[in-house]
Amino acid sequence: MRVLHYFDYLNCLEINQNPNMKKNLLIIVLTGILFSAFVQGQELGLFSGSIDIGDPKLAGNAEFDQAENTYTISGSGVNMWFDSDELHYVWKKMSGDLSIASNIEWMTERVDPHRKACLIIRQSLEPDAAYADVAVHGDGLTSIQYRETDGAVTREVQANSTSPKRVRIEKEGEYVSMSIAQDDGKLKSSGGSFKLPFKEPFYVGLGVCSHNAEALETAKFSDVAIEKIPKRPDSLKQLESTLEIISVSSFDRKVVHHTQSHIEAPNWSPDGKTLIFNSKGLLYRIPVQGGNPELIPTDFAERINNDHGISPDGTKLVISDQTETGKSLIYSMPIEGGVPKKITPVGPSYWHGWSPDGNTLAYCAERNGNYDIYAIPLQGGEEIRLTTAEGLDDGPDYSPDGQYIYFNSERTGTMQIWRMKTDGSDQEQLTTDEYNDWFAHPSPDGKWIVYVTFGTDVPAGSHPPNKDVILRLMNLETKEVQVMAKLFGGQGTINVPSWSPDSSKVAFVSYQLK
Repeated sequence: MRVLHYFDYLNCLEINQNPNMKKNLLIIVLTGILFSAFVQGQELGLFSGSIDIGDPKLAGNAEFDQAENTYTISGSGVNMWFDSDELHYVWKKMSGDLSIASNIEWMTERVDPHRKACLIIRQSLEPDAAYADVAVHGDGLTSIQYRETDGAVTREVQANSTSPKRVRIEKEGEYVSMSIAQDDGKLKSSGGSFKLPFKEPFYVGLGVCSHNAEALETAKFSDVAIEKIPKRPDSLKQLESTLEIISVSSFDRKVVHHTQSHIEAPNWSPDGKTLIFNSKGLLYRIPVQGGNPELIPTDFAERINNDHGISPDGTKLVISDQTETGKSLIYSMPIEGGVPKKITPVGPSYWHGWSPDGNTLAYCAERNGNYDIYAIPLQGGEEIRLTTAEGLDDGPDYSPDGQYIYFNSERTGTMQIWRMKTDGSDQEQLTTDEYNDWFAHPSPDGKWIVYVTFGTDVPAGSHPPNKDVILRLMNLETKEVQVMAKLFGGQGTINVPSWSPDSSKVAFVSYQLK
């Protein structure tokens, strides 16, 4: 429109009678237009433009200070949540694997504690677009939020620290993750990555939402850096583990503990205060709110695998350990730690379930070349074989009323979830899809089962580490299945019972290769 305006202007001048003069003047005008566009681009530094997304009541704006290398962004908007967003966004179109990092400082007095200053990757500039962001809230809460598809509901993974000095969002392959830095300025992964494929090109930038339609909030973004992430083979990367909690009502996640060590299989204590996990053959406990893991003394047992659990009354632990014979055997011990007492003299035996009355254990065991489900008294004795189908039966866990044992079986060709009466009778299949479903755990209130799903690229009888997996939730009354989270995990993610005692949350482990 601007170019057409100048053409109209030139046509009105007498210089139309002089073609050379008209040509020279036209070159000058077009050069001025291009220079103006260049200057406007420079005013936004790394970025190409800024825009109000959605229809905020108050118009936002953005300023770039070249001398200070800062972006001051003011934005209004009701929220960035649910299925639609309102915010002011400074953006640039990009492709490939990349990260964007910045220091963030609020410049206005807090009006709403949920106001958000964000580093954002968006599929489009539409208000309902798929996106992922790192959001620093007005009250210091820091989380990575995401909407998987256009118009879907927003989810989040909360970091286990607040008010960071610097934040970074990273897109690598189909996974998005977050790093944060405190006073030392050193960025460290916060854990809790998730799978969200973006179509190229997509938008990368900075945004502010006031979370209050009547307010205009301002944040300063400094030392902004956009970097390409080079491709590296997995063999050169290091595995990192994140102990997380996911809500059944919202599917929002919260990081409890992130480490560069390999950890697996959380149990949730019956009093709701503690999580127990295994790492490098040993057991550790950690408060549900996070903190430093504490070693649980297990005497000679130093090759504990990810099949362990807590008694219904919270006084005992059961472990599966390979120290004595090289084959996994099942032992019991006090929950505070102590000398393990052998329960199964024959191996391999892998514990998975504890009857609600505390008297019986259910486990997977290999006998005569076949893996089946067995039960045995807690005090030891003769084991009882509960399944006889060819192939692998695994992952037994008791229903809270003591009427059923849930397990997974490959007897139909793919690994599916089944259940049976506790004496092995009335075996029935619960899942029937083309995927491979493992380790079903019923909630304490008996309403749900949570389980982990592997894709068709994984053989039915295998549950390997470092795979794309899905946490799924089944309503036992309606049999409706919902996707809780798509993550990088597998072996160690949710092998054993990990429900909170009030049935509102589930603990699990996700992984990253960094």
